[in-house]
Amino acid sequence: MSDTQRKQDTPPTIITLTLPTPEGGGIAPERATATLLIQRGDLAHVQQFHYSGYLPDVMDAIRAATAALGALEDDPPVVPDLPDDPPKPAPKAKAKPATLPDPDDEPTIDIPLKKGTLAVKISHLKIVGGESDAAAYRQAALIAGKLVDGKLWDGQTPIRLRDVYALAKRMQHLADRELSLFTLNDFAETGIADAPETAPSNTPGAVATTSDASPSPNGATFSSNGHHAA
Repeated sequence: MSDTQRKQDTPPTIITLTLPTPEGGGIAPERATATLLIQRGDLAHVQQFHYSGYLPDVMDAIRAATAALGALEDDPPVVPDLPDDPPKPAPKAKAKPATLPDPDDEPTIDIPLKKGTLAVKISHLKIVGGESDAAAYRQAALIAGKLVDGKLWDGQTPIRLRDVYALAKRMQHLADRELSLFTLNDFAETGIADAPETAPSNTPGAVATTSDASPSPNGATFSSNGHHAA
C-alpha cells in the first residue's frame, strides 16, 4: 500500500467545541465551563474544561483531549456483537407514541483503570476546593480509577474530591487490598448530588469542570458527609 493510500485510509480528527458566549464584557464564573468532543473514526473522547474567554483555555483542552484519544486508540474497548433482531410482531392498528429521549443522558469521561477504562458521567466526578487546571482534572481521574480498582466506588454515584493533590499523596502508597480497610467517605464526599455549584477561578489555560471556591475535575458546594482530611 502506498503512503498516499495510507493517508487516505486514516480518518480525520474531528473536534467539536461548545463554549459559553461572553455577556456584558465577559463570562460569569458560574458559566465558565465548556465541553470538548474529539473523534477519530469510531473512537471519541469528551471532557469539560474551564473557559473564561481565553485561547489558552481551548489549546490546553485540545492537547489533553488529543492525548486521551491517543490512549484510547492504543487500548480500544471491546464492543460485543449485537444479538440478532427478534422477529418483529405484526403491526397494530395504532402505533405506540415515540419514546422520548432519556433526560439523564449526558457526556461521560473515561476513568483509567488497571485494566481498561470506565466511562463515568461528568456530573458524577467533581472537584470541590478551587483547583481548575488540567493537571488537577487528570489527577482526579487517576484518584477515581484507584477508588474503582480498590472496590470503594462503582462510578454510578456522584462523588466530590477535595484537594486532589493532597489526596493523591495520601493514596499513592496504598495498595488495592489496603484500600479495603477504608470506606469511600474516607477519600471522597458523597450525597446531595444537586447541591448548588460555585464556579472555578478564572485562570487562563485551565482544563476542568465546575468547582467550589475551595479542588478536583468538576466541583460543587457539597456536604461533608463522611469527609476525612488527608
